[in-house]
Amino acid sequence: MKNTPKIRQQHSINLNSLIMKLQFKKIRLSLSLLLLLALVSNLASATGSTQIWIPSTDFQKFKTLHLGIDNYIRVKNQDATSRGAGVYDIGLTTGILPWEKFQAEVGIDYLSMGDGIYDKSPVYFNFKFGTPESALFKGSPAIAFGGQNFGTKSNLTNYNVVYGLLAKTIPVLGRLSAGYYVGNSKILVDEIGAKAQSGILLSLDRAMTEISDKLWFAVDYQGGKNYLGALNVGFSWSFSSNVSVIFGYNIYNNHKVAYNTNNLNVNSFTTQLDINF
Repeated sequence: MKNTPKIRQQHSINLNSLIMKLQFKKIRLSLSLLLLLALVSNLASATGSTQIWIPSTDFQKFKTLHLGIDNYIRVKNQDATSRGAGVYDIGLTTGILPWEKFQAEVGIDYLSMGDGIYDKSPVYFNFKFGTPESALFKGSPAIAFGGQNFGTKSNLTNYNVVYGLLAKTIPVLGRLSAGYYVGNSKILVDEIGAKAQSGILLSLDRAMTEISDKLWFAVDYQGGKNYLGALNVGFSWSFSSNVSVIFGYNIYNNHKVAYNTNNLNVNSFTTQLDINF
């Protein structure tokens, strides 16, 4: 029996509806897989919003979900046989306050340090709160207080770094930031095991609008003879309003200290992909 036009039209509507449902399920599955990868991939710093290495006074906007995928590749051998493991970090950060003059964010990172001991406890947490420039009064500096590298394994990954920062934008020069941090003295140590849990935080960052609105430059410094201490320089390029990549170079203060159970702190090259949803 042949279909009448009405029946053929009904079949076409049902088929289109089925295709739309299948496409929606495919999109939902793809998003679920992306989120799953963000949470469980084995992808050097478990932090919130940063410059290149140190924290910044920037915050993720309220309800914005920020995905960061960072990698650190050692640029030379630490000895005659090994260059040392790379460090990979994939993290999610979100803004949690709706106000412009008082802001806060929280985040979680999945961090691979390149060995089988640290990587058994790969989850780290971070938080930050503060105010942007001119929030307290006209010309007031940006202020941020926060914590990062809060790991889950006692005396191994619980670096428990807390810090305070001030930042002020100077015309032509850029934004200057300065602060101080303190962490767990039992694991933030130098190469002989002496306490090295604190140091200064400094940075200069600037949008290079003379060249392109998409280009940003920064240099930052974290003091201390622990594995976190480093001078870092780099730039980022914005591919769109919500996607950018940082390219940087890390010069560590203490090349003799180990960043995991096997490898010394050899200088590294870093790429950092940032995506906002």
